[in-house]
Amino acid sequence: NQMSIKMQKGSIMFLTGLIVGVALTLIVIVLVLPKQMFIVNESKYGFNETIEAIEKSAEENKWGIPHKYDLQATLKGKGFEVKPVSVFSLCKPDHAYKILGSDEERLVSALMPCRVAVYEKEGKTYVSMLNSGLFSKFMGKKVKDVMGDASEENKQILAPIVK
Repeated sequence: NQMSIKMQKGSIMFLTGLIVGVALTLIVIVLVLPKQMFIVNESKYGFNETIEAIEKSAEENKWGIPHKYDLQATLKGKGFEVKPVSVFSLCKPDHAYKILGSDEERLVSALMPCRVAVYEKEGKTYVSMLNSGLFSKFMGKKVKDVMGDASEENKQILAPIVK
């Protein structure tokens, strides 16, 4: 009978530990992860100068900008007023090919090309991008390598622009 009581106590402790562990994991996911999902930096420049500097730096780093979105103008056309927001699609074909050239990795195309946003807040200009280096850690080796490299190269593009 004492053995049964010890097993019950052990089971209760195990379940309590499991529940506490799951709860702490959920708290970390809800409170910490969203703040880590994006890399945000204040620009050294004003809004228009930041856009010009990103275009120049992307070209110097041999990255293309296949699309640039003026979200302020887009929303204004739909009857909504927002502060200036521009989003760049940055692409480097050799990185893109490594993912798009294989059926197994093509699902990652939802995150392609890399996006960089420029926006104003409280009189300052900010640059933000998805922390693809963080996401890459949860992917297979090929995607992890490509996304990790792309993330580092995007940081190099932004380095001369952000504080």
